[in-house]
Amino acid sequence: MKYWLVKSEPYKYSWDDMIKDNTTYWDGVRNYQARNNLKSMKKGDLVLFYHSNVGKEIVGITSVIKEFYQDPTTEDPKWVVVDLKVKSSLKNKVSLEDIKKDQKLSEISLVKQSRLSVMEIKKTHFDIIIRKSNEKKP
Repeated sequence: MKYWLVKSEPYKYSWDDMIKDNTTYWDGVRNYQARNNLKSMKKGDLVLFYHSNVGKEIVGITSVIKEFYQDPTTEDPKWVVVDLKVKSSLKNKVSLEDIKKDQKLSEISLVKQSRLSVMEIKKTHFDIIIRKSNEKKP
C-alpha cells in the first residue's frame, strides 16, 4: 500500500463536497508529475485530502477505489483520473503551519514541492499526520 496527498481549493471542491458525494473522480490534473502520481495509485491506497490556498490544512482521508482511466472532462488522452471514496474526516485538521514546525515532516512533499497537486507521501509521514490529528488542540 502507498500513501498520497491530493490538494483542492475548497471553493472549487471542498472536503464537505467530498463527504456529500462520498465518491468522486479526481479530475483536472494538468501537470505531468501529478498525472504520473495518479497513474501510480492502486486500489486501496490511502489519500490525505488537503485544502490549498484557503485553510492550508489536511482535513480528511480517502481511499482509491478505481485505478487510473481517461479523464472524462477532456478528450486529450494524456490526462487521467482515479476514483476516491471518503474514509474519514480527521479528528482535528492539520495545518501547513503545524507540518512546517515538525522537524520529522521537513522532507514531506507538501513542503518540498508545494505546487504539486497530487503527491506520494511516506507511511511515516502519514502516521505522524494522523497522530497530530488525534492530539487535543489547545
